[in-house]
Amino acid sequence: MKTLAHHLSLISLAITTSAASAQYVKGNEAVQTMITGKVQVQTPPLTQAAGRSKPCPADGNCHPGLWRMVETDAGLMECTDPYARESACRPSTYGAKKLSRLWVVKSKGEWLQCQYPDLNSKCVPIFARPPANLPYGALQ
Repeated sequence: MKTLAHHLSLISLAITTSAASAQYVKGNEAVQTMITGKVQVQTPPLTQAAGRSKPCPADGNCHPGLWRMVETDAGLMECTDPYARESACRPSTYGAKKLSRLWVVKSKGEWLQCQYPDLNSKCVPIFARPPANLPYGALQ
């Protein structure tokens, strides 16, 4: 009986871990686990132009459409821009609400916007000049 309970708890843990990690992008260099177990998270640096502008608040009526899914120290957030500025972000509703989303990740030292939480999906550089930076959003 003890063995069955142990196996069930391991299965439950595996399912929980699998569901929780499904919303994160495997291989995202912006999220680093240190030797101490502490997680260190980077967000894309503000461009000079973005730094001069006020972000569209996540709860405002100015949102242009695609939500940027960005890993932050507070966890996965939905943001109106890729820089994860405080007022521009809200907690993730991924898995509970269908929205047009892009996934902001760092791969090979470059900041990208990916269509899905997968580096093998359509990804474009955030800081490239148009049209090379035009993202491929998807309802998710």
